[in-house]
Amino acid sequence: MPYFVYQITPPRQLTPLQTFDRYQDARTLVRSRRQAETTAGVDYRLIFASQPGEAEKLLSAPRDERVIGED
Repeated sequence: MPYFVYQITPPRQLTPLQTFDRYQDARTLVRSRRQAETTAGVDYRLIFASQPGEAEKLLSAPRDERVIGED
């Protein structure tokens, strides 16, 4: 399965940038884009999925808040 790299701009607008077969190549692109980004609120994400539609669905789904310990 390929690795998809997306640019995410408010309000959760996904822009596909590139597709990679190797994780290291995708990670390098994401890290370089994050360092070069000067606009607030813009993020770059890497997702492992079988097709672009699945990748966008995974990135669009709200994530549960992390629970760090019990009260």
